[in-house]
Amino acid sequence: ICTSHVLTKVFCSRSLQITFYEERNFQGRSYECMSDCPDMSSYMSRCHSCRVERGCFMVYDRTNYMGNQYFMRRGEYADYMSMMGMSDCIRSCRMIPMYRGSYRMRIYERENYGGQMYELMDDCDSTMDRYRMSNCMSCNVMDGHWLMYEQPHYRGRMMYMRPGEYRNFMHMGGSSMRFMSMRRITDSWY
Repeated sequence: ICTSHVLTKVFCSRSLQITFYEERNFQGRSYECMSDCPDMSSYMSRCHSCRVERGCFMVYDRTNYMGNQYFMRRGEYADYMSMMGMSDCIRSCRMIPMYRGSYRMRIYERENYGGQMYELMDDCDSTMDRYRMSNCMSCNVMDGHWLMYEQPHYRGRMMYMRPGEYRNFMHMGGSSMRFMSMRRITDSWY
């Protein structure tokens, strides 16, 4: 249920929508999604284009939000599979709730909150340039929703981080990860 109080922090899930299509240029069978979907394989056998009507989503090439992740914001992606170097196997999708408030995250050099620690409240395009930190192996997201990238300047594989504790990035998403830049998902992206 959406109330005016809730709207100060996030929009209700009805306001977010993504539609997946089996073929390029929004052709073929489609699947409309307005919430998290841990397994899309029963709805579609492949996916070559999508249209994000409202909001932001992460799509994954494995079920249960595992594997490679891709960030989708409002717009049309007529052939996003080849554009982003993705396979045609989108298997799960996670809605990113709109958030209005402060952003705060602690990043750590080593797993289990070891080594150097820095607190972020804004985007960081290079942990090496800003903090002389060559690895970020764990974090605690206190406020906001973030994208973390394996290379500086928001490049390479990414991972969506919502509020919570992340003790070890080594095997998150089914593969070894470390992060060198991070960006807030702000309301301007919606």
